[in-house]
Amino acid sequence: MPIVFAAIAPHGTMVLEDDAGAAARTRSALEELGRRFDDAQPEVTVVLTPHGVHVDGSFAVVVAGALSGTLDDPPAELSCPVAVEPAAALLEALRAEGIPAAGVSFGGNDPDEAVMPMDWGTLVPLWFMGGRADPHVPVVVVSPAHSRPLEEHVCAGAAIALAARGRTAVVASADQRHAHDPEGPYGFDPAAAEYDRRLVELLESDRLDRIIDLAELAEPAKADSLWQLVMLNGALGDRAFDCELLSYEVPTYFGMLCAAFAPNRQTDAAGLRAAVSKDASDGAAPEEAGASPSHAVSAEEEEAGA
Repeated sequence: MPIVFAAIAPHGTMVLEDDAGAAARTRSALEELGRRFDDAQPEVTVVLTPHGVHVDGSFAVVVAGALSGTLDDPPAELSCPVAVEPAAALLEALRAEGIPAAGVSFGGNDPDEAVMPMDWGTLVPLWFMGGRADPHVPVVVVSPAHSRPLEEHVCAGAAIALAARGRTAVVASADQRHAHDPEGPYGFDPAAAEYDRRLVELLESDRLDRIIDLAELAEPAKADSLWQLVMLNGALGDRAFDCELLSYEVPTYFGMLCAAFAPNRQTDAAGLRAAVSKDASDGAAPEEAGASPSHAVSAEEEEAGA
């Protein structure tokens, strides 16, 4: 299966501080996400960000050749290449499903030479997952479309999985509700705590597929995450991944949450069988594909391990 890792990661910039203070648990969880990202060895990272380019009535996919961004507080700078071919494949897959999608770039008229400004919703997760690797892991950056139906966001997520080329990581950049503090810029609303509580329950019970149920709380709670999480659910499919909630805290007026998703054993077994079958159809012996016949998983073994 092309998607080998997925995560929900916050983008509050305080986590970039070595001493993250009230967000120390979140910083530690992001470092753990980074370790799991490295272990999965993705070749492409798809970042779903709420703070990139907004195109009215349309999803947006960055098609510039590179991304570059800076932050002032704390000081941070990050650049990385765009995975141009996977980005083009995703645009094609979205449009094939009848989903409005625009390719966006910046600066130079030649997309390969253009450098797209990197928003903080992209920079902060990449700081921990692939953005500072040597070599960099190429990125596909996608912006949701708040004016489009949530069901269409599920389909857009499914298109990400369909268009995936090689080993792919999907990261939903998402701070949680922004109305936790009466002194904060969005004031206080009890819906913020209710949204976050229900989201934590969904993740702890591995039920991201119920995320649309929280839609009614999105506006009063000042949503940041809903659309990216709906897309992530579409990309992961029908419970093919196991979720682990790594942290949740409210260090400021918004909540911050980290969660990791890994292919479950049934998915791993299906992927191995598909790989062996493909190599066999290509004329390669199983040993040449890196798996001997004894490594194949039978249906009985799969059920026993499920």
